[in-house]
Amino acid sequence: MDLQNKKIAVLVSGGVDSSVALLKLKKLGLDVTAFYLKIWLEDELSHLSDCPWREDLKYVEGVCKKLEVPLEILNFQKEYFDKVVSYTIAEIKAGRTPNPDVMCNNNIKFGLFFDKITNDYDYVASGHYANTGVRNGVKTLKIAADDFKDQTYFLANLKDQQLAKIIFPLGDMPKSEVRKMAQLADLPNADRKDSQGICFLGKFKFNEFIGHYLKPQKGSIIDFDTKETLGEHQGYFFHTIGQRKGLGLSGGPYYVVAKDHKDNIVFVSKNYHSPDKLRNEFIANNLNIFGEIELPKDVKVKIRHGKDYHEAQVKYLSTDSVQVSLQESDQGIAPGQFVVFYQDEYCLGSAIIESET
Repeated sequence: MDLQNKKIAVLVSGGVDSSVALLKLKKLGLDVTAFYLKIWLEDELSHLSDCPWREDLKYVEGVCKKLEVPLEILNFQKEYFDKVVSYTIAEIKAGRTPNPDVMCNNNIKFGLFFDKITNDYDYVASGHYANTGVRNGVKTLKIAADDFKDQTYFLANLKDQQLAKIIFPLGDMPKSEVRKMAQLADLPNADRKDSQGICFLGKFKFNEFIGHYLKPQKGSIIDFDTKETLGEHQGYFFHTIGQRKGLGLSGGPYYVVAKDHKDNIVFVSKNYHSPDKLRNEFIANNLNIFGEIELPKDVKVKIRHGKDYHEAQVKYLSTDSVQVSLQESDQGIAPGQFVVFYQDEYCLGSAIIESET
């Protein structure tokens, strides 16, 4: 990819990763401008935590000053709420497991931001750990050199036209080198701790966010096998399939195996891992495959961000729906989760888990 004489918009967050992405492009002598997207829900959530965007922006300004790179700040608070937060709340309320980070990449970072700057910039760069390559003549995601940090899971729902204009400068670097490069350049955030969790949550917990929008309501915890009522919970939306901790039950361990969001019931079982409860098949809809090339029968999949893959087989049910059969059981399959498909070093795309078969 020849980037000379191209204008590049670089998304920066205040963290070391996006700062080193900016540094690498600047060192190549490219025409770069840094962009900070303000998405923190200051009016909505300020009573739960200090506003973290002010600290982030301080680091962003320090890095841009150090590198002599122009900085623009764009406010996407309303758009973020409409596109990402509303989706998250609706999915949780429906008893499903959302992924706000995937939706943020699709709709904000490489969606509305793309639309806003597309006439003035040729490419957008970010600090994600990912690569791109060509498979069957189509530009496709590839896993990062640092497979522990690889973030293709969060990028697998991008559309072809979005992926065509994205640059991932950190794709060939392990995290240790990224940190070292920041330190050698004496960047202000070289030793800043990595942020964890969802971007709009700041320093407070996900359950606090849920509790702000979905008020606690008591319901029953019922043994899935015996139908005995074992205790109470404060709302089905505080619990996820496969959860073991935080149930407050004695005589366990118990695992969450199902939720009834209409009657506010959480079902648990001590026999979650027994052979009669194998969880190795599910149906996934809303296929998003790069180049719209049909998935091969044999693939690797992830159903959550992390280093581990499942060997799997795919059977098409329609042009937009597949049945996925895992070689080994996974106890955390839940409707609403994204399943991401891989073959060799390529990330092929994604779909949304609808139900177990």
